[in-house]
Amino acid sequence: MREYLKFYIGGQWVSPVRLRTREVTNPATEQTSGRIAMGSAEDVDQAVNAGRRAFTDWARTKREDRLALLRRIFTEYQRRADELAIAVTEEMGAPASLARSAQVPFGAGHISSASEILKTFKFEDSRGSTKIVKEPIGVCAFITPWNWPLNQIACKVAPAIATGCTMILKPSEVAPFTGQIFAEIMDAAGVPPGVFNMIHGDGLEVGVPLASHPGVDMVSITGSTRAGIDVARNAAITVKRVHQELGGKSPNIILDDAVLALSVGRGVDHMMNNSGQSCSAPSRMLVPHSRMDEGIAAAKKAIDRITVGDPTKDVRLGPVVSKVQWDKIQGLIAKGIEEGATLVAGGLGPPQGLSRGYFVKPTLFANVTNDMTIAREEIFGPVLSILGYSTLNEAIEIGNDTKYGLSAYVNGADLEKAREIAGQLRAGQVCINGARDMNAPFGGYKMSGNGREWGEYAFNEFLEIKAMVGYAPQTA
Repeated sequence: MREYLKFYIGGQWVSPVRLRTREVTNPATEQTSGRIAMGSAEDVDQAVNAGRRAFTDWARTKREDRLALLRRIFTEYQRRADELAIAVTEEMGAPASLARSAQVPFGAGHISSASEILKTFKFEDSRGSTKIVKEPIGVCAFITPWNWPLNQIACKVAPAIATGCTMILKPSEVAPFTGQIFAEIMDAAGVPPGVFNMIHGDGLEVGVPLASHPGVDMVSITGSTRAGIDVARNAAITVKRVHQELGGKSPNIILDDAVLALSVGRGVDHMMNNSGQSCSAPSRMLVPHSRMDEGIAAAKKAIDRITVGDPTKDVRLGPVVSKVQWDKIQGLIAKGIEEGATLVAGGLGPPQGLSRGYFVKPTLFANVTNDMTIAREEIFGPVLSILGYSTLNEAIEIGNDTKYGLSAYVNGADLEKAREIAGQLRAGQVCINGARDMNAPFGGYKMSGNGREWGEYAFNEFLEIKAMVGYAPQTA
């Protein structure tokens, strides 16, 4: 059993001011898999002070020094990739194949991407006699989630390192093992003391003190919209910058063409990935009314191929992360049935033969209307709703009829038509035919948050802009 009872502060592993512990549950077995120390406001003070002490020197480092550190971090990360994959499966239930092929590589991808961008990123510009410089914002607080833990840690830490910021990481207390190993990686890579700090804890005892701390210059949270609102409220008293990557209820518009069945199958696979526990999951599939029967049949065929079980084995879906999450998903499935959606596959209760663990049946609803609860609320589980449309304008209208705006999807053979639709969807990232780009900016409209992560756009979240007027003498 894992036991992590120290925090990484100021380049040292230190004991908490007051030792409180929390057990971590393996969602596949419902057994305790580890124990972590839980931080407090006093621990936050220590970490913020370490970050402030380190900031002056780190902010002035040369580009080459930060590049060298990112390379060392990448090397150490790759060296411990297998260990990280095991930890992901143990803490949040991702199948081993997904942990190895996506959960861990996505984190490495953000570190590599930040290194490449840093090589040529422009921190200075001249406009006549005015010099404009981009400077590191300062000490940053990172509050990261359990569903893609390494992706969300690395996509914040890597650009912060690259731009000269210092930071305090609070990994999810539900899935803290990867955060602990990441801190060990940073230590092994030789991060200067105080540049990177890590405290375990919950939102009330650590998240709130981080967001409200006057020594923190910027807070970045990935989580639920409710959590993002709480962070913004707590941060407002010190007028710090707030970056939020929050919930989603993403539409997936399936075009009426020869590849409809292929597009539907792709949408099902994407939705069910990571047991549906992705803020960008395409949870609302829009299919032409005239081909609804065909769409439902293709979706059910794809659902029926999905295997659920022990995530250490060769399965497609593992459990959802916790009993709390399982109960929420069951309640929303029941709501879908109650409100009159057609249950095509899956449904209430655990999959057959799985009496232990937080496993959910891959569930498909058809004849869903956009006023139903399952079409409005983020379920965060393997539950897909199929809605119908008569015209593309109606599909776009339905797609945009949500309080969220994180991601959207268009699938079909007519690329020009897909492009036209993508341009009208109100979301921070629109993916056409399953395309993926780790350097594309990622973030939301509306209640899905503000700011952008990934690639060059992430750098700007960690920079202040200073104009030095009269820096160069006026020419005659």
